[in-house]
Amino acid sequence: MAFKMKYKNLQEVVDGLKGAVKMHGKQAKVIEKHIDDMEDSPMKKKLKPCQKAAAKRKFKVYPSAYANMWASQHKY
Repeated sequence: MAFKMKYKNLQEVVDGLKGAVKMHGKQAKVIEKHIDDMEDSPMKKKLKPCQKAAAKRKFKVYPSAYANMWASQHKY
């Protein structure tokens, strides 16, 4: 069962874990690294108009998850 946690919730967990025992501090560092990776994700950035246009030409259905993912990975 998968569930989503918002960034703010993850940061609260990190803060709580840092105040606990040493093992929790290590776990907090791991979680913080994942948070940093999520912030730098190209998927969170907005697509440029030329990327959207290229995706519309390539895919029959736009917007779609596949088209947006493809467009986000292609630089124009």
